[in-house]
Amino acid sequence: MTVMSYLGAIGAAQKEAMLADERVVIIGEDVEANVYGTTGGSGKSRASEGDFLQQFGRNRIRNTPISEEVIVGAAIGAAMTGLRPIVDLSYSSFLYMAMDQFVNQAAKNRYMFGGQASVPVVFRSAMFYGLNTGAHHSDRPYPMFMNVPGLKIVTPAYPSDAKGLLRTAVDSDDPVLIFEACVLWGSKEEVDENEYRIPFGVGRTLRTGTDATIVAVSGAVPEAVAAADALAEEGISVEVFDPRTLVPLDVEGILNAAAKTGRVVVADPAHRTCGAAAEISALVSEHVFDALKAPVRRVTTPDIQIPFSPALEKQLYPNRKSIADAVRASVGARPAGGNGSVSTPGADAEALSTGAAR
Repeated sequence: MTVMSYLGAIGAAQKEAMLADERVVIIGEDVEANVYGTTGGSGKSRASEGDFLQQFGRNRIRNTPISEEVIVGAAIGAAMTGLRPIVDLSYSSFLYMAMDQFVNQAAKNRYMFGGQASVPVVFRSAMFYGLNTGAHHSDRPYPMFMNVPGLKIVTPAYPSDAKGLLRTAVDSDDPVLIFEACVLWGSKEEVDENEYRIPFGVGRTLRTGTDATIVAVSGAVPEAVAAADALAEEGISVEVFDPRTLVPLDVEGILNAAAKTGRVVVADPAHRTCGAAAEISALVSEHVFDALKAPVRRVTTPDIQIPFSPALEKQLYPNRKSIADAVRASVGARPAGGNGSVSTPGADAEALSTGAAR
């Protein structure tokens, strides 16, 4: 085991995959210069000995023009003709420019060709929300892609998960989209330096508890864990479950965690309407309704554009306080330091009733 950052774990997984299979290539904007920190050599700069370009050459590390539709289309074609590309698309907000390639080519080609073609390509992108990067750079668009059959959706929250899930993604014969929350890039933990893979559709229980369950996604996961720790000091025992992949989704794991406590809060940094939290809430209500002791609560980002103002933006996303307040409301406890009202981003009752939340 060795301590790795989130980005370091991704770099380690990419290097393992490239050493193991010469069909694995990396393409994207500025990957040759290691601008985003996942194609370097143990943190060394482009000029230092040992970066990916020097180790694998330009045939396997290739810069691309700033054209997401071209990048995604080229990667799909390369995958269909025998390579296994890893594509660095930088900002998740830029995926919109390549929607036709994602939806009509990557997702459908196996079906359209009667199973004679596969599209083994991994698309990595980073969600820069919470960093005051403005409306054009702060999206968390994974729910849009959950709605596209044929795509697998991965949202790792910890370095060890990022490494193991990326190795599984490279092995997949279907297109995989990995969404990385940039607020997690600097997080560190001990990671196995040996090869390992984490199967898709298998979630992770981060805390065990008996009073309430938090199902958290991506950047909301560490906040959910912090909320659970704070609630434990108040005598409220909370289970925290991270599905890790949204397609396929660990439905059985979510339902078991929900039924165990009967009180469920879903924390999701994406927008509220038709988000991952909505899908998870629906599954819980549909399948374990009889076990519920309180309504399922969602802590999400409101359905608004993301402001540039740091003071405004930081109020929008699920955080340890809003998640903890939702749990307290679910178990009938008063909010910490509050007057009995519950402040839940994306779930304000008055805003919902008047439509102002849209």
